[in-house]
Amino acid sequence: MAQQSSPARPGAAYQVWGFLTEYSLLLIIGAVGALIWANLDHHSYHHWVEYPLLFNDYVGMASDLWIKKAGAEFAGHFAAETAGSTKVLSVHYLINDMLMALFFAIAGKEVWEAVALKNGSLRGKKAVTPLVATAGGMLGPVAVYLMVAYALRDFTLLANGWAIPTATDIAFSYLVGRVVFGAGHPAVRFLLLLAIADDAAGLIILAIFYPQGDLAPEWLLLSFGAALAVYLLANYYPRRNGSGPWVWSTFGAWPYVIAAAASWYAFAEAGIHPALGLLPIVPAIPHEDVAHGFFAESEVHATDPLNRIEHALKTPVEVILLLFGLANAGVALTSVNSATYAVLAGLLIGKPLGIYLLGAFAANGLKLGLPAGMKNSDLIVIGFVAAIGFTVSLFVATVAFPAGKVPVEVLEGAKMGALLSFGAAVLAIVAGRMFKVQKVALA
Repeated sequence: MAQQSSPARPGAAYQVWGFLTEYSLLLIIGAVGALIWANLDHHSYHHWVEYPLLFNDYVGMASDLWIKKAGAEFAGHFAAETAGSTKVLSVHYLINDMLMALFFAIAGKEVWEAVALKNGSLRGKKAVTPLVATAGGMLGPVAVYLMVAYALRDFTLLANGWAIPTATDIAFSYLVGRVVFGAGHPAVRFLLLLAIADDAAGLIILAIFYPQGDLAPEWLLLSFGAALAVYLLANYYPRRNGSGPWVWSTFGAWPYVIAAAASWYAFAEAGIHPALGLLPIVPAIPHEDVAHGFFAESEVHATDPLNRIEHALKTPVEVILLLFGLANAGVALTSVNSATYAVLAGLLIGKPLGIYLLGAFAANGLKLGLPAGMKNSDLIVIGFVAAIGFTVSLFVATVAFPAGKVPVEVLEGAKMGALLSFGAAVLAIVAGRMFKVQKVALA
């Protein structure tokens, strides 16, 4: 996510490290717990994931789709409730479609800062080489994934999963990047820039290519109307007439919470994945004109509502990621199939190859150069670090291969590929030694 525009300070770096360590640990605990549970008792795990929390006509997945996902036998226990409603709010829907909206809101905040603020890391010439490398890190995985799917004669079945290997797990990639390069190496900052652009492109891909039902774009008027209203009433006018501090201290986060709820519902009704539903509200929240960086130390002293809200969400998002791992990583250890091979090939081959080829083209062919202290071979190592898909790849897999619409084996195979992408960490360490990467500590 967003990098700091000035040299990193030890305090800020340790705070980021601490957050990402907690983030990673909880996510791993959830994923490992899901693997153990699913392989010891798949039925109870599946029943927990699809357990219905609320039958209604407003929020959740369509009842007929839930019946397919849950299985006729399990759904039969709730036949009366299902018959009287059109939607089901299940545990899986609550976690993936509702709670994960907070995670993507934080990701969106960092992307917006990097693009919109005057010292944003994706502004100006300094961002061009990482942006071009990011394009390679998305095109390469797609090309390799589709070629492997075709070679395995499962192209038609697997084609919709092309976006799964384009993802980069920012937390794990950052952790591994620090191990390989050292916290002070310019390649780590390059990696963060690349990850910001990757996040932004991934959000666009989810919104455009993976609608959740029949598109009803007129509902987006509610989303952007809510964003405009909260911007004018709780941001623009209060700042203009000097009442901002009073408005923010009196009403707190409630105006933005209400607008976020309206935007989330609008996305769900529009057929766009509702986990992206909070993104239009993020730019509407009052913010300093400086991009501090991802959980930077200086943000603790910031009084603007957006930074305060982000830090208030820190612990809830950590817990949400624990639940996300638990609800999505429960696949049988035998679930290795053509989807697994295609996802892994896209990540482990396509990602490094694409980042190196287009990154080197930008640096040398376009004469844009690399940051001081970086060399061309570092791009290969960065490519392996960025090949850790995990969190976002799992998320995209559940969207690309929705249970009830494709054979469950395809979804589980794709998830296994996302989980096994952890192997990219080993490849990154090996590549770092092969290319004699010199670790650089923080100054």
